[in-house]
Amino acid sequence: MGDFRPGPPQLRPGRALAHTTGASGSESPHRSDSRPPQTPRGGRPADPDGRPGTTPPVPGRPTSFLWLFLALPAFLFAVITWQVAADGPLLRLDTRLSRTLVHPDRASELLADLGNVQVAVPVLVVVLGYVAWRGRATGTDRWWLPPLAAAVLMALVPAIVVPFKELIARGGTPAVPPGTGYYPSGHTATAMIAYGASTLVLLPWLRSAYARRGAVILCAALVACVSFGLVRRGYHWPLDVVASWCLGTVLLASLHLFLGRFRSDPPAFS
Repeated sequence: MGDFRPGPPQLRPGRALAHTTGASGSESPHRSDSRPPQTPRGGRPADPDGRPGTTPPVPGRPTSFLWLFLALPAFLFAVITWQVAADGPLLRLDTRLSRTLVHPDRASELLADLGNVQVAVPVLVVVLGYVAWRGRATGTDRWWLPPLAAAVLMALVPAIVVPFKELIARGGTPAVPPGTGYYPSGHTATAMIAYGASTLVLLPWLRSAYARRGAVILCAALVACVSFGLVRRGYHWPLDVVASWCLGTVLLASLHLFLGRFRSDPPAFS
């Protein structure tokens, strides 16, 4: 028979050392005193690809996605501006497209008028006044900030658009009198900021998902109508309008990111 000798048990390969005596002399059989009872999240071993063992939710991803609405439209605006200033090949396509779309009529003129300052800005003023009144009445923190930010953004539109008009000095279509200063489209930029900023400051107060979706659809429809009317009437080349889309998207995304830093959920109405 085998030789049985009294003595401590031998450690086997792969067995944990949890039953060995701790460094401080504790003889508890449940854990070693050389490590804390629970490993903190930051100290957990990494996965094979280097990430922590437990990946917490990342709340910044939606904000990162919004940065695309800053970078991509800004890049497109720069490319279009370069093509217009350098009389690049994109202008030949723009000219052919304009000849196909231009058909001046009363309907297109009325649609283009929706981008007039006299029409779009009063809509913004009414919405900002209503949002400010609702915010103050309900005691919302910084109730004045969204209306003020939207008003400042609207005031920045001519300060941004007019220098480009002067610098590029693009001529108009054959449907308008000779002249320069048609790039980018000021009517399109005005419509985008006036209607878009109105929608952004109003959305937090809309409780129903259908109401919020309807506000966004109405805003997009108004901008689309203005854009179509400008091109159809011949007030602007298609690239003038597309450039203002890019510029307006950058400005509205900036407003959304700015307001998101201070936003508190107000009492909503349907």
